[in-house]
Amino acid sequence: MADLLAGYCLDVQHGQSVLIRSTTLAAPLLLELQRAVLQRSAWPILRVELPGQTRGYYEHAQDWMLDEFPDVTLAEAKKCHAQLGIQAPDDVHALAGVDPRRLARAQIARRPLREWTMKKRWCSTLWPTPAGAAHAGMSLEEFERFVSAAQFLDRPAGAQAAWGELGRFQADLIERLKGARELRIEAPGTDLRLDVRKRTWVNSDGRRNMPSGEVFTGPLETSANGRIRYTIPSSPSGVDVQGVELEFKDGVVVHAQAEVGDDYLQQVLQTDEGARRVGEVGIGTNFGITRPIGAILFDEKIGGTVHVALGRSYPETGGRNESAVHWDMICDLRGGGRLTADGVVIQEDGRFV
Repeated sequence: MADLLAGYCLDVQHGQSVLIRSTTLAAPLLLELQRAVLQRSAWPILRVELPGQTRGYYEHAQDWMLDEFPDVTLAEAKKCHAQLGIQAPDDVHALAGVDPRRLARAQIARRPLREWTMKKRWCSTLWPTPAGAAHAGMSLEEFERFVSAAQFLDRPAGAQAAWGELGRFQADLIERLKGARELRIEAPGTDLRLDVRKRTWVNSDGRRNMPSGEVFTGPLETSANGRIRYTIPSSPSGVDVQGVELEFKDGVVVHAQAEVGDDYLQQVLQTDEGARRVGEVGIGTNFGITRPIGAILFDEKIGGTVHVALGRSYPETGGRNESAVHWDMICDLRGGGRLTADGVVIQEDGRFV
C-alpha cells in the first residue's frame, strides 16, 4: 500500500517534500510510507494526530481561532510538493457533538489552505482501524481484506496494472459523456436533470483518491432541476445522516429533509450561498467496493452508484460554484435506477450499458 501511494498516486520525485497526515492508529502504514518516500530520495514530513485531538480543538479553541489558522500551516502548504491524508479514526463519531457552525467557520477560514493543496499533487486514503471496522459492521480482519480489495492490492497482476485497466475503461466512458448536454438520474424518489454541456469530465483513476473509481464533472450552476433521494447513509464530520431528500429549482435547493441528521443538513445548507448548489456529479465505477461502509471516500466510488455533491466545484471541471462545503451524497442505482445522457442509457440497475 505504501509503495502504491508513494509511487502510483503521488509520483514522488527526488528532493521533494511530502506532507503526510494521519493518526497514531496508522503507525504501520506511516512507517512504511517513510521508508517508501526516503527510498525515492524525497523528504517525508509526518504530521501525526493523537486520538481525541481534533475534538479537543473544537471544544477549546477560542472563537477567533475558528476564523484564522497559524501562519506556519500556510507556509507548509505552500512549500510542500505533495500531500497525503490518511483517514485512521479511533472514533468515527468524534465530532458528532460539536456545533456544526463551529466546523463551518473553520472550513471557511481554511479555504486558502485547500486552494494551495489543490495546486499540488495530493491524495486521500484510509487505513483500517477497529472503529472503522465496527462502523462498517465488520471484524477488523474482514475490514482489512475489504480495504485491500477496494484498492486492488489483491489483484494477481498487481494494483498498478488494475488501476491502469480501470483508467482505460473510464476514459472510454468519458468519450461517451463528453458531448452530452443533459444527464438524467432516475430511481425511486429520484428524477433529477443536470446540464453538463461544455464541462470537462475527469478520470479519477486512483491518483488522487485511493481507492478511486469514478468519473466526475461540475454541472452548470443553474441547471439542477427535480428531486433526488440519497439512499446510502453519509457520516460527514462523524454525524450520521440518512434518508436525505433534496428538491432543486434552477440549480438551488428549495426543499431539503433527512430522516436522520436533519438539523445537521439544514445547518450545512446555511453555510454560504454555494452550499445550496451542486458542485459535482460523479459516476462510481469501482466494483471492488461491494457495499457502503460509512466512509464517503469509499462509498461514492461503488460501481452502480452516482453521487451529486453540494457545494464547491473542482476548477478542472469548469465548475464555478464556490463554497466552504463539499458534501458528496450517494444515490444507489442498483435497485431499479437509471442514468441517461441526452436520452441514451449509460447505466441501468447498476450496470453500464
